[in-house]
Amino acid sequence: MLSESSYLTAMYVYIGSAVVMLLYLAWWLARHWRPSWVALVVLLAAALLLTPAYPKEGVTTLAPALIVAAFQVLTHGLEGAQYALRPLALMLAAAVVIALLLRLTVFRRSRRRAARAARAESGPDPQPEASR
Repeated sequence: MLSESSYLTAMYVYIGSAVVMLLYLAWWLARHWRPSWVALVVLLAAALLLTPAYPKEGVTTLAPALIVAAFQVLTHGLEGAQYALRPLALMLAAAVVIALLLRLTVFRRSRRRAARAARAESGPDPQPEASR
């Protein structure tokens, strides 16, 4: 059994490594994908990696909900994993909502700015024949 200090150390290492992995994922995807898609994938990965759940009833320690759900599905079936799947589904839904809000607010503005900058670089639009 883990002592309190070793449990906390394990949680710090897990959370730290998950954050580093998420930062690397965001950096790698940002080189190839649009920002709104990067935000969606990174938020979904964060929800999968960082959502906690109790391994079983009556336990006071937490574990990653994805791992708890996987072990419970393998050992007790889908009904046994419901208490781990509910917070996981809630966090995945929250990640989609946050990514959608980012797409509608922050990334919409940056896309408009990029379009304006591209038009400014190409120079003034030529006047159509009918207006001459």
